[in-house]
Amino acid sequence: MMVSRRLSLCQTLCKMKWFLNNLLVIGLGGVGSHAASMLLRSGVGRLLLVDFDQVSLSSLNRHAVAARDDVGIPKALCLQKHFSLIFPECQIEARVQLFDESTEEEILSGQPDFVLDCIDNIDTKVALLAACVRRGLRVLSAMGAGARADPTRIRIADLRESTNDPLSRSVRYRLRKDYGISSGIPTVFSLEKPKVKLLPFKSPSGEEENPSDYQIVPGFRVRIIPVMGTIPAIFGQVMASYVLTQLSGLPVHTEPVVNLDLDHYLVLHQRLLEHEELVYGSTTQVLVDVEEVMYVVKELWHGRSARDQSEKEVGRKMWRSVNELMLVRWDKAKPAGVSNLILLKFKEVDEHESTTVDAIKENEPEFYNMVTQVLRRAEKDFAL
Repeated sequence: MMVSRRLSLCQTLCKMKWFLNNLLVIGLGGVGSHAASMLLRSGVGRLLLVDFDQVSLSSLNRHAVAARDDVGIPKALCLQKHFSLIFPECQIEARVQLFDESTEEEILSGQPDFVLDCIDNIDTKVALLAACVRRGLRVLSAMGAGARADPTRIRIADLRESTNDPLSRSVRYRLRKDYGISSGIPTVFSLEKPKVKLLPFKSPSGEEENPSDYQIVPGFRVRIIPVMGTIPAIFGQVMASYVLTQLSGLPVHTEPVVNLDLDHYLVLHQRLLEHEELVYGSTTQVLVDVEEVMYVVKELWHGRSARDQSEKEVGRKMWRSVNELMLVRWDKAKPAGVSNLILLKFKEVDEHESTTVDAIKENEPEFYNMVTQVLRRAEKDFAL
C-alpha cells in the first residue's frame, strides 16, 4: 500500500505545472525556511536557496526544519540536508552568500520563475527588489513578521497597500527614493501593529552590551525582535501558496486592503438608490443590499473607480476617495445586481450613462475586457 501511494504521488507531481519550475528563496530564517519547505513538499522541481547566515539556538523556535545539531551550520546547507531526505528528486542548490551588487548576476542570472524575498535587512531587501524589477523577474516580498501574534491579520497586497508595518514603510521609501519604484511588487504583511518593541542587548548579568559585537556582516543592523514562531511560519506558508497558485495558472483572489467602515457602504448604497430613482424613475431594479454593496465595492473594485484600478490609495486617501464615488449599472439594459455594477467617480458617471456597453467594447476593448472579467467573478461567486 505504501509503495502504491508513493507512485501515485510521483505521478501526480509530474502532472503539476510547478514540478518543472525553478524557484529562488533568499533569506532562510523563520519565513523563508517555511516557504521553501512547502514549495519542496508541493513538488517544485528546482530550488535555489540563498542565505549568508547560520542556524542559531534562538532561531529554533521558528525554523521549519533545523534541529539542535544544526546550530552553527549555514542555513542554506541545513535546508539542503533536510530537504534531500524529504524529496530527493528536487534539484536543490544551496549558496552561502549575501545578496548585493557583487553577487546579483550570479544569483539572479538563472532566470528563476519566481523569487521569494524573505530578507529582513532593509538595504539587501531593497537591492533585491530593485534588481528583480529591473530584470523583469516575478517576486513576492515578505515584510515584518516579528512582534505580532494575530494570524488573521496577514494579507497579500501590493507594496503600496501594505500598512501598519514599519519594514514596509522603510522599503517603500527607499525604493521610491533610490529607484523610482512605488508599486507593482506583491507583498505579504500583517495589518496588526507590532505588539512589543525591540529588546535591549544585555548580558546574562544584566549589563548593556554593544550590538556591533554580534554582527556577522559589517553594516547589518543587529536587533532582538520578540518573535512568536507561528507567525513567520504562516507568512512562509502564505508565500508558498501564492507562488504555487500563480505558477499553476489558478491565482486566488486575495482579500483587498480597503479601509472603509459600514457607514461608507451605507452611503454608497443610498447613492445607488438615489441614482436609480433619478435615471430610471424607480428603485425596483436595485437587487443589492448593503452587504452586497460591500462585496461589490471591496472585493470587485477594491474601493477604487473601475477606470482607476491602477491607483492604490490607502488610509486617509482611500476614505477621501469614497466621497467622490458611486455605483452605477454597467449594462443599462440589465438590473442593478452584483454582476452589473461598477464603481465610478462622480465626474465619470455622466459619460458612462451617455454611452453603451457595445460602444465601450468597440472603442475601449481593454477596459471592456477588464470589467467583463471582474463581473464574471461576481457571477461565479454568487452562482448566477
